[in-house]
Amino acid sequence: MNTFLRHRRLRVSANLRRMVREHRVGVEDLVYPVFVQEGLEGREEISAMPGVYHLGLDALRREVAEISELGIPAVLLFGIPLEKDELSHSAYHPHGVVQEAVRAAKAENPDLVVITDVCLCQYNPAGHCGLVRDGKIVNDESLALIAQTALSHAEAGADVVAPSDMMDGRVRSIRDGLDENGFTEVAILSYAVKYASAFYGPFREAAHSAPAFGDRKTYQMDPANVREAVKEALTDLDEGADMLMVKPALSYMDVTRAVREACHVPVATYNVSGEYSMIKAAAARGWIDERAIVEEMLTSFKRAGADFIITYHAKDMARWLRERA
Repeated sequence: MNTFLRHRRLRVSANLRRMVREHRVGVEDLVYPVFVQEGLEGREEISAMPGVYHLGLDALRREVAEISELGIPAVLLFGIPLEKDELSHSAYHPHGVVQEAVRAAKAENPDLVVITDVCLCQYNPAGHCGLVRDGKIVNDESLALIAQTALSHAEAGADVVAPSDMMDGRVRSIRDGLDENGFTEVAILSYAVKYASAFYGPFREAAHSAPAFGDRKTYQMDPANVREAVKEALTDLDEGADMLMVKPALSYMDVTRAVREACHVPVATYNVSGEYSMIKAAAARGWIDERAIVEEMLTSFKRAGADFIITYHAKDMARWLRERA
C-alpha cells in the first residue's frame, strides 16, 4: 500500500495548477510610476532605466491614454522642475510641474487614480527631502512645506498624496492641512517604511535628486531593521495614513509580511529602479527570461502580503496578463 502523499497530483496540468493557485497578480494590482519634466516637449528615455522616460505634459497625456487602455488603474507622479531653491518653492507652486501633471492626467482620464509623490528633494539644490540648515536636514521646519506641497496636489485634483520624505510627523501635518482645507476625501499613502537603500541608484538620474552632500541615512531607515518598520507603520496609521508602503520591494518581502500582519489597512510595495534596471540589463544580455522573472517577482510581492505593487514593469505586465486571458 502506498502511504506517502502525492502532492504532484495537483500539478499535472496547467488548468489544474491555475485552479489551486494561491496568489495572483492582476492588472488592478499595478501602479505605474511616471516622471514629468517641466519644460520638456515629447519624451526622453532615462538611460539607466530602459523603457522608462522623462515626459513633457503632451507626452504625459499620451502615456495616460496608453496606461488607461491597458487597464492599469493608477499612476504615481514624480516632478522634475526647471528651478530649484533652498525653500523648494517649485514643490508647492500652484502651477508647478506635478500640479500641472495632475491636471493633464485627469483631463485625459478622470477615472485614473492619480497618486502624487510628496517630497522636497527634487526641488532644492541640496537634493535632500527636508530643509537644510547648517548642513543638517531639519525635521520640524520641513513639515509645513511638505504639508503645503500635499495640499497643492490635492487642489490640482490628486486622489492620493504619498509623502516619501520620512520626516517625523509629516503624515499628521498633511492630514491636518488637507482636512482644514476641505480635502477630507483625499487619501494618504504613506511611504511609512522607506529604507536607505542602494537599490535607488537609477532613480537619482530619473528624478535629478541625488544629494549634494552626505546621504539620507539620518531619516531613511537602516536596512537591518524590521521591528522599527512596524513601529514606523503604526505611527503613520495613528497620524492618519490610509495606506502604507514598503520600499524597496525585492529585498524586503519579510518587512512587507511584518507590516501586513501588524496593520489592517492596504499595504503597497515599491518595486524600485535598481530592481527594474537589473532585470532589464540581464534580459538584454540574454541571461534571463524577462517575462518569467517579472511575473515570478511580482507574484512574490503579493505572496508577501502586498495589496498593490508600484512597478516600472506595470505596462509590460498588463500586456502579458492580456495575452494570457
